[in-house]
Amino acid sequence: MPMRLPALAALTLCIASSQVSPPDTFSSVITADALKGDISFLASDALEGRGTPSRGLDLAAEFIASQFRRAGLDPAGDDRFFENAAFESATVKQAEIAIAFEAGGKTIQPAEGTVSVNVVAAADLKSAPIVVADETTLKTLTPEQVQGKILALIISGGAFRNQTLAKLKPGLILGIPPAGAAGGGSAGPQLRQSGPAPARTPVLLVRDPRVREVLTAKTDTPITASVHIPAPDITPVKLRNVIGILRGSDPQLKDTYLVLTAHYDHLGIRDNGADDHIYNGADDDASGTASLIEIAASLAALPARPKRTVIFIALFGEELGLLGSRYYSQHPLFPLAKTVADVNLEQLGRTDDTQGPHVKMFNLTGYDYTDLPGVFNKAGEQTGIKAIKDEKNSDPYFTRSDNAAFALAGVPSTTLSVAYAFPDYHQQGDEWEKLDYDNMALVDRTIALAIVDLANSNAASKWNESNPRTADFVNARAAQK
Repeated sequence: MPMRLPALAALTLCIASSQVSPPDTFSSVITADALKGDISFLASDALEGRGTPSRGLDLAAEFIASQFRRAGLDPAGDDRFFENAAFESATVKQAEIAIAFEAGGKTIQPAEGTVSVNVVAAADLKSAPIVVADETTLKTLTPEQVQGKILALIISGGAFRNQTLAKLKPGLILGIPPAGAAGGGSAGPQLRQSGPAPARTPVLLVRDPRVREVLTAKTDTPITASVHIPAPDITPVKLRNVIGILRGSDPQLKDTYLVLTAHYDHLGIRDNGADDHIYNGADDDASGTASLIEIAASLAALPARPKRTVIFIALFGEELGLLGSRYYSQHPLFPLAKTVADVNLEQLGRTDDTQGPHVKMFNLTGYDYTDLPGVFNKAGEQTGIKAIKDEKNSDPYFTRSDNAAFALAGVPSTTLSVAYAFPDYHQQGDEWEKLDYDNMALVDRTIALAIVDLANSNAASKWNESNPRTADFVNARAAQK
């Protein structure tokens, strides 16, 4: 039987706890040592770089769920703290891919090792006409000119919008990068959601300079190609978002939601020719995941819960194309129309930004897209941490992390980071020992203060409708009503 406190002692304890302020709670919970403990495990060799999918990723998910459980969050997934996502791994046999170009009575077969798969799908085309386009001429093409043909895209450095390509309905897309271009595809497994899906247009990248020379030659000679891509082998894969919630306290606002996100995957193990094959991803993004964990614990420790419900989501597969955030936005566990904002956490531990030291400051992507920066600036005034706009990177980086999936679904969003780029970005040297944990704790306490303000505000976050870059997001928000 629990011991009863004397009435006066109980009253004193009640008064003392009611006087605990959020900054005091956050300082005691969000510490450099707590963050170091989380990240040193998440970014350890034992988790093998948390590739999607992998045993290491599954171990990370279990760890995050245990920390949400420790903090006292309620589970919110379809399986306790997990939102299960049915995916499939599609693999094509590289040796069975055949491609030959025909021009002026000559046949050119790309050299071995110069063809890679960007989008896996079967194809069997015989002497199909090729339509050649670059970033400028692509905009002038119509579906009647391209449908069922091979569309060869001469890549110079810019990106081709998928929406444009989908409208043209080519039978096959060939990306022709410049000499020396790296990355972009492989014959390895590719992940995609299971179940019925629109017909996929196969995409190959061809890096043979002879092919590029033929396709860019100023001549009226028709060019055709014969391409065979075998049907891929399909293996079911189960992936998981980890979701915990802190239920709101206000009768009217508790059914509205503020989302805090971070991705817990990284690049896994890669044959890079070095002794160290594990891409541990300490800053990208074990730092965001640890911040998610400790901010959740700090909010749960407050004497009074925030008015709105706060949802904490650790997302899978960001490195493979925002897979987890896209899945959640398509399968939301809480209505997106009642979700007031998504605050996404990325790369919060490294202060050695390639542009110079970033200490006692953090960035917001899409700084001018929403009214969110004002809330973070207000919190920073209390802690001495600046919420800044990086003039060069704020807009371009907006679509490069998980906040983008929420934005496209209409939810006002931003990604917070300390360094956009640091010396070991996406390299095996991104190790836990290199993070500035004291600075990270200060930044996370500032974020926690802002989250409390957002969750207690009667007004929902809004897009800046006067900024033309937000038009798609504003329209998506309006469509929810």
